Amino acid sequence: MLNNQELEEKFREQGFSDFKWIDPQQIIVSQWVRLKCMFGCPEFGNSAVCPPNTPSVAECEKFFHEYKNAVIFRFEKQLEDPETRHKWSKTMNMKLLKLEKIVFLEGYVKAFILPIDSCYLCEECTSNSKDCKHPKQSRPTPEGMAVDLFSTVKNIGYPIKVLKDYTEVMNRYALLMVD
Repeated sequence: MLNNQELEEKFREQGFSDFKWIDPQQIIVSQWVRLKCMFGCPEFGNSAVCPPNTPSVAECEKFFHEYKNAVIFRFEKQLEDPETRHKWSKTMNMKLLKLEKIVFLEGYVKAFILPIDSCYLCEECTSNSKDCKHPKQSRPTPEGMAVDLFSTVKNIGYPIKVLKDYTEVMNRYALLMVD
């Protein structure tokens, strides 16, 4: 297996240069994140990889405790047209899935990516994880796994804020669980 420095070289080879290693115990899992999904996110119940098709908050917390290493990837982007966000997100998510596979093939059998945005692999989602057309590629977001990204990334020195409109620069984050 590769050491962290060698893994970092793999990250850079795939075009990822803004990342930090984090102890998974620093990942903050909170019930309020799930409630924001339930009461405010249009993906709730409409995506095979979003709540309620994800583990319970307690199971999510248990998932993160099974790891000793994680990497947070930061993506800074400004979009002139809000409609281009999903296309950009899908492209980034596919690159992150490729990275997950690379890390897995290096012997990290528990490698698992939590991408920057909802799946968007299909024009229309089945809304049911058992009927998902891409079960090997679809992944929940950190928020779908009840991660309080605001607190987690602030605690390691990354910027994050609520955006008032699409003219502002956004910071998006993905988590790669590595063991």
